[in-house]
Amino acid sequence: MFDSLQFPRIFPALALLGSLICASVQAEPRHGIAMHGEPAYPAGFAHFAYADPAAPKGGTVTLGVHGSFDSTNPLIISGVAAAGLRAHVFESLMARALDEPFSLYGLIAETIETPEDRGWVTFTLNPKARFSDGKAVTVDDVVFSLELLRDHGRPNHRHYYSKVTGIERLGGTAVKFVLQPDGDREMPLILGLMPILPKHLYDPEAFEKTTLDIPTGSGPYLVEDVDPGARITYRRNPDYWARDLAPNAGRHNFDVIRYDYYRDANAVFEAFKKGLIDMRSEGDPTRWATGYDFPAVNDGRVVKEEFPTGLPSGMSAFVFNTRREKFADQRVRRALLHMFDFEWANKSLFHGLYRRTRSFYDNSELGSADRPAEAEERKLLDEFPQVVLPDILEGRFAMPVSDGSGRNRINRRIAIAMLKDAGYVIKDGVLVNAKTDAPFVFEFVTSSRQQERLVLHYTRSLKRIGIEVSVRQVDSSQLQRRRQTYDFDMMQYHWFASLSPGNEQTFYWGAAGRDREGTRNYMGASEPAIDAMIGHLLAARERPEFVSAARALDRVLLSGFYVIPLYHSPTQWAARWTRLHHPKTTSLYGFQLDTWWYAENQ
Repeated sequence: MFDSLQFPRIFPALALLGSLICASVQAEPRHGIAMHGEPAYPAGFAHFAYADPAAPKGGTVTLGVHGSFDSTNPLIISGVAAAGLRAHVFESLMARALDEPFSLYGLIAETIETPEDRGWVTFTLNPKARFSDGKAVTVDDVVFSLELLRDHGRPNHRHYYSKVTGIERLGGTAVKFVLQPDGDREMPLILGLMPILPKHLYDPEAFEKTTLDIPTGSGPYLVEDVDPGARITYRRNPDYWARDLAPNAGRHNFDVIRYDYYRDANAVFEAFKKGLIDMRSEGDPTRWATGYDFPAVNDGRVVKEEFPTGLPSGMSAFVFNTRREKFADQRVRRALLHMFDFEWANKSLFHGLYRRTRSFYDNSELGSADRPAEAEERKLLDEFPQVVLPDILEGRFAMPVSDGSGRNRINRRIAIAMLKDAGYVIKDGVLVNAKTDAPFVFEFVTSSRQQERLVLHYTRSLKRIGIEVSVRQVDSSQLQRRRQTYDFDMMQYHWFASLSPGNEQTFYWGAAGRDREGTRNYMGASEPAIDAMIGHLLAARERPEFVSAARALDRVLLSGFYVIPLYHSPTQWAARWTRLHHPKTTSLYGFQLDTWWYAENQ
């Protein structure tokens, strides 16, 4: 019979034993890894659901690129690399599944092993892995690649790979990376996406210099021809070592992939209309609405399509610099939100094709718009009462809406009342501080004519309530300097978002960025609740708790009114000549050209 008096002494030992067993289970070699929870595909799976394993091989696809290039090394900051090199030539240790938020499966690395705390990661290489010159991919190549990119690669590589504090070679085909004890659970996956280069061909001393030499990797394609600045051509490698692996089933179907470069964006479109380019992804709403009225569309030889995605839209917005006294008051920021007339802009400038952005993670499961906070979110936010507005907590908050006429009278009256509450009054048609009579003026920095068109619409609205705005267009280098030093009153910016936001969120919104130059906390947020929610985001082990932390962070950011959210396209726009075909299933990340195929008469 169990002696309950012994339980207090026995339980700690049992708990320790249990944790050791759990850690041991978690540290077994696995076929894949997910950022949160378990990967969706089991060991031995046949193919990704968004790829068709019956897709025929063959044909040539020609794609158009606006610009030029002067390098065949996509892994350095010097020069402009030719399109497609990273995707077609240089493989990673593991392959990413694009119908999951963030999961990887075996490629060059046959298995991955990491403990529950992810303090280290071991990759065991596939013995069949080969570079295109026939030489085996070895542990030495993996270690060389990490050290090369850490010391000479792009800034993101230097940052992440510097977190490896130790390297152990385990037998002939396994390598273990020991990681900084900083709680960064994403690092094993980041290392899984590391491109692997052949040690016998790359010189570290010359790596950072631009080159037009034909590169060698382990990927599905070989560079067949390089015409500097004008064209790069890839041919499918008939001896590609991984063509039969599950992550590649139904992918890499074209025999030849060619990227043609054009100096003018309109020339790219004209080339597509003539059939010189096989498909294009469209980003211009005016062209999408009116530009595809040409014979090949009308007779069915060209098809316009919209592809759904599960990706967050990101936050495209007018950004308040709250370091400036005039924007330090949340009431002022909220008032100016009411002055942006999205309905008029969407109808008059964008043919009604955009959707208003309502969340920092809109268009995905991470967004909080129209979703009442669930119990887990409320628990996270309980430590910070009053930070999240009740309407935002309950999912009832909506962006101001106008009648689209351009007059925006109701929202203008609301804005004036909010500004009055914040200490401003209109005198002789000018909005002034009620105590000092100082007029409310500021500068809006833009970087393009397209931005300026939208900004001028907004500033005309502000002028109706007595706010004078000067619009200054600067070149890209000036804008970059002003961003880095937060030398602006207001600007337009877009923060990209993924289904697995991580450490970059601190760089975007963390309080340290208010005073430290060079971050992307352009709005100058300094809210303890933001940092706390980011902490919960990074600590999450399972997807449901991660989603709760992301939505809680979203609610805190929205409640601060740090930006005026603009708009996004709810789908991907693409047009193709009908000689190209694609699978019926679309990934979470939208269409994937490497799953398409060529068939003239299909």
